[in-house]
Amino acid sequence: MRWALVKVALAVTAMVVVAFAVPLGLVVKELARDRAYGSAERQAATIGPVLAITTDRTQLERAVASAETGSGGRIGVHVPASGRNGRSAEIGTRRALEADVAAAVKLGRASISPVPGGSSLLQPTAVASGIAVVEVFVPDAALTNGVTTSWLVLAGVGLALVIGSVAVADRLGTRMVRPAERLAGAAHDLGKGELGVRVPEDGPKELRLAASAFNSMADQVVQLLANERELAADLSHRLRTPLTVLRLNTASLGDTPAAEQTRAAVEQLEREVDQIIRTAREQKAQTQQAAAAVGCDAAEVIRERMAFWSALAEDEGRTVRVAGADRPVRIPVARPELAAALDAMLGNVFRHTPEGTAFAVDVHNAKEAVIVLVSDAGPGIADPAAALRRGHGGGGEGSTGLGLDIVRRLAESTGGDVRIGRSVLGGTEVRIWLALDGRRAPHGGRRGHRLRRTLRTRWRRAARTGT
Repeated sequence: MRWALVKVALAVTAMVVVAFAVPLGLVVKELARDRAYGSAERQAATIGPVLAITTDRTQLERAVASAETGSGGRIGVHVPASGRNGRSAEIGTRRALEADVAAAVKLGRASISPVPGGSSLLQPTAVASGIAVVEVFVPDAALTNGVTTSWLVLAGVGLALVIGSVAVADRLGTRMVRPAERLAGAAHDLGKGELGVRVPEDGPKELRLAASAFNSMADQVVQLLANERELAADLSHRLRTPLTVLRLNTASLGDTPAAEQTRAAVEQLEREVDQIIRTAREQKAQTQQAAAAVGCDAAEVIRERMAFWSALAEDEGRTVRVAGADRPVRIPVARPELAAALDAMLGNVFRHTPEGTAFAVDVHNAKEAVIVLVSDAGPGIADPAAALRRGHGGGGEGSTGLGLDIVRRLAESTGGDVRIGRSVLGGTEVRIWLALDGRRAPHGGRRGHRLRRTLRTRWRRAARTGT
């Protein structure tokens, strides 16, 4: 494709350059020729007034010598004979043939006569004794003065245009080919079993759509494999109960050869089932790791879950705000895990705050981490530290720690953590720190203060606009 684009650009640019450069080069040559003959006509015109006054040889020689190129032997004057016994006079340098001079006199206007080394401009002028002819020599070098330089400039400009168009075509071809090559390579890797491979969605619109379709297909393949392996493990577990019954029944068969064979067959079947369960678990773990390595778009998942919970919020008269989810935010977390954590936190808002309580979900994309905050305007949590301890599985009086165990595991899988505090709405704020590079969430208040100021600004702007 790159070579095809280069050839097209080369052909089109070459045709454009030829179409414009060749006529322009001919125009330059014609302009140089007209400039040379125009200069010769001006020099001939300087001799005309002298001829109109006198035909004295001395005066004419002085006039020729004072002309612009007269001293260089490029101007000659042909004066006709005066009277019956007079003789014609030749002043200056003569190059044109006698026949050409006679033809110019007969024609009565300026003419050009070819001579060795150039051309002669013959300008007839009326004098007392007849028609005099002023001859101005125009060398070939004057006819092409500056033409070679102009042609070289035109050739250089044309060559630069061709090279530039080829370079641009090559860059465009690279921009189109590289995403296609990445897509082909990712498809090949996926076919070899690398479930974590994904394609960046960049390049032209068509290739972005193809990359998006490939990534969606790869996600579906991972999900299908996970479901299949979960089903295999589940079916294997279901076989354990009848196998246990068979093993117990074989114990009552006695010590006959048939009983020994039956017990051996049951033991072999149990080993095979155990092997199937172990293999299914290992493959399931690999599938989950591949899904987590690929990650997901947190903004997309938040928009999807908020669309689900917004219906219930509308029924209960709750004001819902979402901020920071209008652009992609990639995180190293599997999509189902993030959805489960969001559902746990949003479910807590509906369970532990009165109807009509406003809540919000905010996404803050920092350089080293992504922060997801779920805030509400409820009564808050009296003891956030105790809630977090219950989230670690400590239990206590039937409490599940507000469902924070799921959220905590999600954050810690990336090297982040979970914190509970007072939200800008006056209620509870659950903040999930999802590290992008495995770093621990920094402790300290400066970043938290900046984030709170950002959230307050977003909420004020949203309250003014009503969105």
